[in-house]
Amino acid sequence: MSTQEAAPRSESAQTRKAVGNILKGSAGNLVEWYDVYIYTAFSAYFASHFFSSKDPLQSNLEAMAVFAVTFLMRPIGSWFFGRFADRKGRKAALTLSVTMMSAGSFAIAILPTKEIIGVWALLLLILIRLIQGFSVGGEYGTSATYMSEAATSKRRGFFSSFQYVTLIGGQMLALLVLVILEQLLGKTALGEWGWRIPFLIGGVAALVVLWLRRSMEETISAEQTAAAAHAPAAGEAQPGTLKLLLTKHWRALLICIGVTLGGTVAFYTYTNFILSFMQNTSGIAKESSSQINFWALLIFMCLQPVYGMVSDRVGRKPLLLWFGILGVLCTWPLLSALSATKDPFMAFLLMMGGLLIVGGYTSINALVKAELFPSSIRALGVGLGYAVANSLFGGTVPLVGAALQKAGQVEVFFTYVSVAIGISLLVYIFALKNKKPTHLDDEQGSAFGSPIADKDSVSA
Repeated sequence: MSTQEAAPRSESAQTRKAVGNILKGSAGNLVEWYDVYIYTAFSAYFASHFFSSKDPLQSNLEAMAVFAVTFLMRPIGSWFFGRFADRKGRKAALTLSVTMMSAGSFAIAILPTKEIIGVWALLLLILIRLIQGFSVGGEYGTSATYMSEAATSKRRGFFSSFQYVTLIGGQMLALLVLVILEQLLGKTALGEWGWRIPFLIGGVAALVVLWLRRSMEETISAEQTAAAAHAPAAGEAQPGTLKLLLTKHWRALLICIGVTLGGTVAFYTYTNFILSFMQNTSGIAKESSSQINFWALLIFMCLQPVYGMVSDRVGRKPLLLWFGILGVLCTWPLLSALSATKDPFMAFLLMMGGLLIVGGYTSINALVKAELFPSSIRALGVGLGYAVANSLFGGTVPLVGAALQKAGQVEVFFTYVSVAIGISLLVYIFALKNKKPTHLDDEQGSAFGSPIADKDSVSA
């Protein structure tokens, strides 16, 4: 067999291998984010069972406060799982993460309400959500790392985009379950007992993913795990440690936080808080707003690989600039128009406009961050950088938005989102260089046919 004939077969085999591993990795991501989002999707139906307020806006604010509190665990989870993944392997970390998420979903599905155990119901709900926040804090960084490493070099943008396909898919699945249960059970039954069903579904799905992940291939080298198991030489740091991250890769960590800040605020605005925004500010009925969100997110999810393929041709930075520039210019007009409309179709178009802008970030952000770090610190660096920005800014969007809604100051929220995107735009402009060689290029082959990367460089 000639070399010319062997090369395509080798490339085809690599692609099949990448597809298999990406599917197994992304399935867990789908389930974990479904478990995250069913809380906000069904909060209007279960809030009265755990919170004492009779005012729907106040009850929603309290429910969003619990949602925001869970984000405090994400940096801790990202540190624990990132360190674990860089030292013991991506597969082991992802398996542990989905196990914890499954246990949390089952626990909420059978959790007694305040009518039965009083204030303990709320305290237990918070405890379970903290555990799930810890779990998903580890899922993001490790899955972003795994998908970037498992992808073929020329299609990293395309393959890594499936992290947000499944992340958005988790939210879309939560909305689909919401729409179906609203049609089948009605509001009364959902409010009484039907809200437990989606949590039970999440727990069962996580067990299925746990079985699938047993056959995932590991992406870190035996040398890296061996180095993590032995004492480092004088002045050196072991893989997956904060010492290594903060002494040698602190600049990459700061860039990672800056890349994430505006993107996570925009993402949670247009995919999470938007449901409450339509209901409580625009005045659109719950059933209509749920359907609007479902169809908009379905289109948004399908567009992620398209953006990823574009980045494999033009580079990562142009897509981030698309998001940053249009996000700064269009956020206020889009949200202002949405707040003033009661027409479901117009609301759908406005939401879709925001999502088309945000897609420039969501489709490639996991890869951009993974390219900033070498394998020895990648899961910890990506996870911690994301978790810090996500906890401080993204996770608080529903709480900030709900508080400003209640105070009648939604215009202030528009400004908040615009400024957050503007800060990240400065990072995209000044800290990232397009098609510059990266650590992933050095380890697994060049994405754009560039020279081998300098290991101390950081780029997108």
